[in-house]
Amino acid sequence: MTHLRKASAAHPPRTSRVAGTFRALRYRNYQLFFSGQLVSLIGTWMQNVAQAWLVYRLTGSSILLGSVAFASQFPVFVIAPLGGVIADRHKRHHIVIATQIASMILAAILACLTLTNRVHVWEIFVLASGLGVVNAFDIPARQSFVVEMVGREDQANVIALNSTMFNGARIVGPAIAGILVARIGEGWCFMANAISYIAVIIGLLMMHVTPRPIEGTGASPFQHIKEGFGWVKRTRPIRALLLLLGMVSLLGMPYAVLMPVFADRILHGGARGLGLLMGATGIGAMMAALTLAAKKTLKGLGRWVAISSAGFGFSMILFSQSKWFWLSFALLIPLGFSMMIQMASSNTLIQSMVPDRLRGRVMSVYSMMFMGMAPFGALFAGVVAHKLGAPLTLTLGGLACLVGSAMFGVYLPGLDCEARKLILAQQMAGGDPAQEMSATGGN
Repeated sequence: MTHLRKASAAHPPRTSRVAGTFRALRYRNYQLFFSGQLVSLIGTWMQNVAQAWLVYRLTGSSILLGSVAFASQFPVFVIAPLGGVIADRHKRHHIVIATQIASMILAAILACLTLTNRVHVWEIFVLASGLGVVNAFDIPARQSFVVEMVGREDQANVIALNSTMFNGARIVGPAIAGILVARIGEGWCFMANAISYIAVIIGLLMMHVTPRPIEGTGASPFQHIKEGFGWVKRTRPIRALLLLLGMVSLLGMPYAVLMPVFADRILHGGARGLGLLMGATGIGAMMAALTLAAKKTLKGLGRWVAISSAGFGFSMILFSQSKWFWLSFALLIPLGFSMMIQMASSNTLIQSMVPDRLRGRVMSVYSMMFMGMAPFGALFAGVVAHKLGAPLTLTLGGLACLVGSAMFGVYLPGLDCEARKLILAQQMAGGDPAQEMSATGGN
């Protein structure tokens, strides 16, 4: 506590709540990343909505909607461990530049095929799979690289701001996509996404990145992967967070895959309605991200994870039963809020506990649980929705999230002490031993 008093004396001016919320933006590298990535993510969300609508328009099949989502995310589950090794053994900055260029090329190909009326469902599958391969390398590298742009004391804030940016784009992108798809077609959404990557690539090239120590590459990639998985398996707090995250991704997150079905058949909103519904989720998620960005310590984040998982499941059940468009829109706001609290809080706690030399590999496991489990859930949800209907499918997923939240809550008190020790070890390694330590319990 003496350290904290000295720090306060050395920095007497009070910062406003707004300045504290956006404090990571004082770093030049993150300013460049934030501005470029915001433009790019708006394009990405435009493509997500337009691609789902294109598949639905071409096929009218909930099974194929789930299958395309499976194709786009399954490579993350398979390849992410290798992506994590590469992120730990090579310059993460260079990896992110390469993956952004590859994503831009894939979006441009899809745009050209669609605008020339030559697109077929199998081509969407191939391009979606290609993007999944790129993401398997991009996500571990980008999740690890973003915390290198700021001081250790601002790592939680930068993760929350990244979530704010992601969900701000989720509000704007789908709304624009809904209008463009209805008026001029899906192809221009894909082209806008391809062009949007230019902003983030320029930002990445303008950065001045201090080289970080990279561990020796004498061991084989398999040994490095095994080391990462072994550390996760032995570390109970991280293992518990990842298991809950994987379960929610498997059984809860596929709600987004079925959104075109709800927008068209149940709520009768069409493409514009789909954009509005996706944007509603983004409103809630951005509110959650700003809430986390304003939080200055890790205290209570474990409890937030448990409560938000339950809130996500409960909101999904209510949404699944709604037959009125604007009621459904309103219910998606708390759904998005609770979803983002869980995802971002889990990310923050994991990044705070993991040593930097293992960061890429551990974040690859995070990628497997967050994105890698989703394709199995998407495929399962598509098949179940075909047999039982979309509303009952989401109800079952919501109930599963409630069960997972209850189980995590039961084990939470026993994880608190170990989590504190892990966070303290990393803060000592980073020269910041005095931050608030009650990471899982508390308020």
